[in-house]
Amino acid sequence: MMISYPGLSKLKTKPVIYEDVFSASDSGTLEQLKELSSKRKSMEDSINEISFVTEAIAREMSGGLTYRSEQDIQKLECYLPLLENLVHHITCNGKTYQLFCWISKLQIRWSSGLTQPSVFNIHGPKFYQVDDMYFELGMSLFIYGALLRERAHEILASDMVQSTTLFRKAAGVYNYLSQEILINLNSIKERPPEAMQSVSSIMSLVCLAEAQAVTARKAEENGNRGGLLAKLHCGVKEFLVEAINILQIVTKECNISSPFLDFIHSAKTLHESMSYKYHAEGLKHDGKIGIAIGFLRRALVEVKKSIPKEESWRLVFKQVIDELTALLQKYEHENEFVWREKVACDDELALPQSVKIVSPVSHQPQIWERTLVFKY
Repeated sequence: MMISYPGLSKLKTKPVIYEDVFSASDSGTLEQLKELSSKRKSMEDSINEISFVTEAIAREMSGGLTYRSEQDIQKLECYLPLLENLVHHITCNGKTYQLFCWISKLQIRWSSGLTQPSVFNIHGPKFYQVDDMYFELGMSLFIYGALLRERAHEILASDMVQSTTLFRKAAGVYNYLSQEILINLNSIKERPPEAMQSVSSIMSLVCLAEAQAVTARKAEENGNRGGLLAKLHCGVKEFLVEAINILQIVTKECNISSPFLDFIHSAKTLHESMSYKYHAEGLKHDGKIGIAIGFLRRALVEVKKSIPKEESWRLVFKQVIDELTALLQKYEHENEFVWREKVACDDELALPQSVKIVSPVSHQPQIWERTLVFKY
């Protein structure tokens, strides 16, 4: 049982045309800049939702890919290697005044999907302009990770193994983004949350939590009950607790949207309650029904006081509450007429052990090593 937070890839961007700004010294460099602009245009039209091609044409252009998320992932996988190559050459040339002027003329602008909407933005989303190619690379990678995550949710019901892999792959993208790319933007003050190292670290932990949640679901489907599922769900909770600890610092630095905060806290409560449920089943199996009842009561208190605002999440919480209530009534009835054990108080409950069995799939950037020569 999971809840999801879609829409992290729903950012907007303004057009960027590389060959109009960078001065190429040969025809090969000019062609590569034009190709970079073309791939960027394909990506930006898609995320800005201004593509006019039909679904059939889009499917044919992508080589038969049916889902929009798959097509967008493919577009980014065509754009990112070219972009990485440009960033590599700019880095090798050093931060010359001429390069800085060119990059500032690009006017790299992106909106944010994680900031709290302002009542003053009546003409559309706020755009952040950062005159640094690492900003363009960082925002593109953030969307790439978000699309991998969305695709993982899309196929969850049909292919849990591949879904887990995609969540882990997204976690690796965010890890790379945090450790290798956004560190270069630390001196930039005005930027969206998506361009902050701490937010990418949070996203990596969220993706790992989701990967482990799918693993727990697969384990339950395979007939596992009790202790193992309790440990797996407790591991999900711990990933999210790590994310929440970072969030407490981030929210002091920027304005993160309430729904995203609500999502992480709700997911943490949900999986904590499920870990208590499965732990109680294991305790009951071992003849410790009094402690099991204590855990079920605790789980119900926690989940009932943390009902989320989002309707689809509320439905999931309702299902969990119904399951916990039915199991508690069953155990209390058995205890009253058969076991007659003392029900454990809250401070007598030893928390279930946790286990984390997922890790990020390391992101290996694909750089098309083509020589770019600029005219200074």
